[in-house]
Amino acid sequence: MSTLSLRLPDSLHKEVKSLAQKEGISINQFISSAVAEKMSALLTESYLKERSLKGNKKSFLKAMSKVRDVEPNDEDKL
Repeated sequence: MSTLSLRLPDSLHKEVKSLAQKEGISINQFISSAVAEKMSALLTESYLKERSLKGNKKSFLKAMSKVRDVEPNDEDKL
């Protein structure tokens, strides 16, 4: 495990401390979790962009043509 010195504005530190207490975790755990969530979002976005470049419209349309044309269930309607 690594040690990281982090400078936060007082107002942000106060909110982080309060939220961590409400969650029953340490400030370190709270910040680690927040960093992990942000990394996950960014890596997912990067992965999806990369995958989209490999996409093939013809293959997509072929796959979509196999989907039946039916009304969605009531719970699936917007």
